[in-house]
Amino acid sequence: MIEKIRILRETALCKIKEAAGSAEIEELRVKLLGKKGELTEMLKELKNMAIDERKLLGQEANALKNELSESLEIKFKELSANDVERSLSNSSSFDISLPGTQFKVGSLHPVTIVQKEIERIFTGMGFNIVDGPEAEEEFYNFEALNIPKHHPARDMQDTYWLENGSLLRTHTSPCQVRAMQKYGAPLKIIAPGRCFRNESTDASHENTFFQLEGMMIDKNISIANLIYVMKLLLSEVFNRDVEIRLRPGFFPFVEPGFELDLNCMICGGKGCPTCKHSGWVELLPCGMVHPNVLRAGGIDPEEYTGFAFGLGLTRLAMMKYGINDIRVLNSGDLRMMEQFSIR
Repeated sequence: MIEKIRILRETALCKIKEAAGSAEIEELRVKLLGKKGELTEMLKELKNMAIDERKLLGQEANALKNELSESLEIKFKELSANDVERSLSNSSSFDISLPGTQFKVGSLHPVTIVQKEIERIFTGMGFNIVDGPEAEEEFYNFEALNIPKHHPARDMQDTYWLENGSLLRTHTSPCQVRAMQKYGAPLKIIAPGRCFRNESTDASHENTFFQLEGMMIDKNISIANLIYVMKLLLSEVFNRDVEIRLRPGFFPFVEPGFELDLNCMICGGKGCPTCKHSGWVELLPCGMVHPNVLRAGGIDPEEYTGFAFGLGLTRLAMMKYGINDIRVLNSGDLRMMEQFSIR
């Protein structure tokens, strides 16, 4: 038996040394150490021997097993490295001396950059960020916002209706009512999101755009609070004082309602297609929350007041980065997106 172990050792180590590939090493491992390998079969014979002889031969066989396993592992690593080197040297399209491939890293969409910045500003003022469904119920999109069926205000928002009776939300205002129902008063929330309207597109209008709804409800909230928060927001976004104007505007869910316009930053107020040659961009409809909307949200208008606003994230991004056509933002043109390095 000792002689068999000696012969197997010499033969196996010789074959391992002469192996020409990693596949051949794997075959040797199975042949020598596998379940039916030569050394395994030899170990099975030990049960028929005397205890003293079994102990001695067992030690020799286990020592050989460890030696062969180590030799096989070393040779396998050596041959695997050679296989890789040969593969690289045989490839006509690969030059190991060249620098590595430079992969392009994407950047955030300008609307996303503006949204994150505004979220940072409002959370710093104690506002919470909420969300709502894009496929909205008619109640939340219209009725709860003081826009009953057949109300003329619905004509302002030509809508995409779905077969199940819901609709693609035309604004993020439904989040107001959902937040009031869930959290009650006092309340400070913003709700950024995507909106949809079936309207003709031009340099300042798209059928898919982004808004950010905001609301603050507490006791003794006034228009002065609204103006202060809006000016603080815009000065933070543009990193300077901005010129705004507040003019009366009708929105069923606020009373009184206002249009907050921003002096066009594309043309400096001189007039261009983006501002419809008026020098001003309609940016921020706002006003004091209508009592009917407070009631729909489960809040007593005799005890609480509040203001609400709807900020056009898409238009704000246009003003901030000097983009003169809103349609560019949904074009998927990577050449435009590559200009924004904030990631």
